[in-house]
Amino acid sequence: MENQQNNDVVVDRGEAKWSDLWLKEDYWAIWIGFLILIVSAVMIFGSRGDIEKKMADYNAIIAAEKEKPFKTVELIQATAAKKALTGSSLPSVKTLIGITKTPGKWDFSNPAASFVTPAKGDKATADAAAAKAEEALTAAKAAQTAAADAQYADETLNKAAADAVSAWEAASKAASAAKVSSGSNIFLSLITLGLGLGVVFSIGMMAMGNNVPRFFIGFLGVFVLSVFANFLGGFKPTATYGVNSEIMSIVLGLLIANTIGTPKWMMPAVQVEYYIKTGLVLLGAEVLFGKILAIGVPGIFVAWVVTPIVLICTFIFGQKILKMPSKTLNIVISADMSVCGTSAAIATAAACRAKKEELTLSVGLSLAFTAIMMVAQPMLIKALGLPEVLGGAWIGGTIDATGSVAAAGAFIGPKALQVAATIKMIQNVLIGVTAFCVAMYWCTKVECNEGQQVTAMEIWNRFPKFVIGFLAVSIVCSVVSGNLGSDLATAMVDKGVVSVAKAFRGWMFALAFVSIGLATNFRELASYFKGGKPIILYVVGQSFNLCLTLFMAWIMFYKVFPDITASI
Repeated sequence: MENQQNNDVVVDRGEAKWSDLWLKEDYWAIWIGFLILIVSAVMIFGSRGDIEKKMADYNAIIAAEKEKPFKTVELIQATAAKKALTGSSLPSVKTLIGITKTPGKWDFSNPAASFVTPAKGDKATADAAAAKAEEALTAAKAAQTAAADAQYADETLNKAAADAVSAWEAASKAASAAKVSSGSNIFLSLITLGLGLGVVFSIGMMAMGNNVPRFFIGFLGVFVLSVFANFLGGFKPTATYGVNSEIMSIVLGLLIANTIGTPKWMMPAVQVEYYIKTGLVLLGAEVLFGKILAIGVPGIFVAWVVTPIVLICTFIFGQKILKMPSKTLNIVISADMSVCGTSAAIATAAACRAKKEELTLSVGLSLAFTAIMMVAQPMLIKALGLPEVLGGAWIGGTIDATGSVAAAGAFIGPKALQVAATIKMIQNVLIGVTAFCVAMYWCTKVECNEGQQVTAMEIWNRFPKFVIGFLAVSIVCSVVSGNLGSDLATAMVDKGVVSVAKAFRGWMFALAFVSIGLATNFRELASYFKGGKPIILYVVGQSFNLCLTLFMAWIMFYKVFPDITASI
């Protein structure tokens, strides 16, 4: 996307060309996203037969053991083995996800723990715990056999078997906790990831006619800053209050750009949209229609009815009441706040061709308020005594970032986490719809001269093409997931392909946020903050969003569809 450099009205009348497929970054974002997903799918689906057979065996054991009057050793073992049978646990996929590992949590006592995890545990203690677990297992199986020999008709033997199994289960957990950990060091994986992503992105830059050596060298610098931002985001005292790696990425970039200045050798790799668009294509894998249907109509109402109302009302408020001079800034903030944060902001900015400063301002506001809301909103829900499902729906419809939604939902409880994450997923579908509607509105209303006819080609040229990749990935993953059946879909898609997509998406966003900071000058942003209108717009819009979402969630989940709520 090329940013408008002035306030003149521009209508793109260019024609689509086949060469755009390898000359435009929107398409390269699609190709790179597809590459990552295809590689992971080949790794996972190449083992489908083995996974399917093991899954059937475990299900058969579970079904047979559930008929018995107590929870057996075999039932517990089969259930655990089935849960562990995932695409992400395959050796090749585990290695792929392993290189994307981010720096962990740390504090002042041991900053190095963020990168190097020391070995833990004592061998003698671990061996003793394992021996106790083995003894308990033998006793549990003996008790089970005694109960079985009595045809499970002797309640005393059944209870003895149940108690023995419980004792083994406790001893097994103690043995797992006492196991000696060899520790880990992520420096090598970070080097591998940085070089690997640098090569992949360089291929696209070469095809688009850019200087590859300059980009690659600059990319390594941007990647190192992204690693450092992730490190800062893992600082426990601040991370607890929502100051995460995303916020640190932008702050770090801004500090560098506005103090010593962004190094010239790094500038060729400051490609905000290249990284974020690739991340958004990967985000499509997480939007699965089957999960959307699991929450049903009430979740769809909360996400698809409230969101456009808030977006439109906020945009009108900005234009009619606040009289914001920049319509592009107005719509980007409105979409960011109402739809799903930075993802929607990027897509909307591409559709209306907002300036990079406007996108930076919008993303900054989003991350700041998200950090506040992910801490304050769960506390408010607890204080008000709201039901868990209602609290989850409220969180999912109002907090912007998917990761923050999950964290806030988990604070309330498992049901809240499930509902919040699903509603956010439903809301993410609107990224493409919002981009298309904004592109059409800008072509036909905002940048259309009187008497001028706007063609479908002009709308197509305005539409951000990477959204097609996002939708295509979502549809393909949803169809495949729907055809696999619940167990295989969970193992191979949810905890397989989607796990890989999430891991790489996190790094794409980190690169993008650091680049946003590196490309931003405070002096350029200052003019947009005059009168505090962007902040007023965000606060008023988010307040409206909070009230309307809570009301809609209460109506849908507790008045119109209480049966669905009861089944969650």
